[in-house]
Amino acid sequence: MCDLSLISLIVIDVDGTLTDAGLYYSDGNVETKKFCTKDAAGFFTAHWAGIETMILTGRECEATARRMAEMKAKYICQDVKDKYGFLKNFLNKRGIGCERVAYIGDDLNDLYPMSLAGFVCCPADACDEIKLIADYISPVNGGYGVVRDVVSYILKQRNEWEDAYKAVYGIPKGE
Repeated sequence: MCDLSLISLIVIDVDGTLTDAGLYYSDGNVETKKFCTKDAAGFFTAHWAGIETMILTGRECEATARRMAEMKAKYICQDVKDKYGFLKNFLNKRGIGCERVAYIGDDLNDLYPMSLAGFVCCPADACDEIKLIADYISPVNGGYGVVRDVVSYILKQRNEWEDAYKAVYGIPKGE
């Protein structure tokens, strides 16, 4: 496991990580998704701590774009069929080493790109292959606040969690 104080980018899968892996279609053939509001604390505290967030998903969905804009994700990368190649190129262009990258994913399409991250995380209901390589397995299932859990874990290891959530939610120090 890498030094978590170095993490400056968290790469986050959508289906099965930010959502419960269900796909919902309306009668008008519009795809919708259910996101957990608890993950907002993860995004906002990560931003407070100077950690950028990247959404990296193989699907494209307007609901994802809308929710991730609300979460102020720095990079929203949808319809990425080759996650490994995309992420490798992204990191190389910016000179970001794997020791600065955390990756949260749940299924086989995340397995290879996770090799580019120094800290690999997954939800409790991730596939076995992902769990075998994970540095941290959240006790939370995908779609139920796993991003919040992972970010709080990282920031607790950095002794930044309490300052982060108090600053984000306007709680005075000492309260």
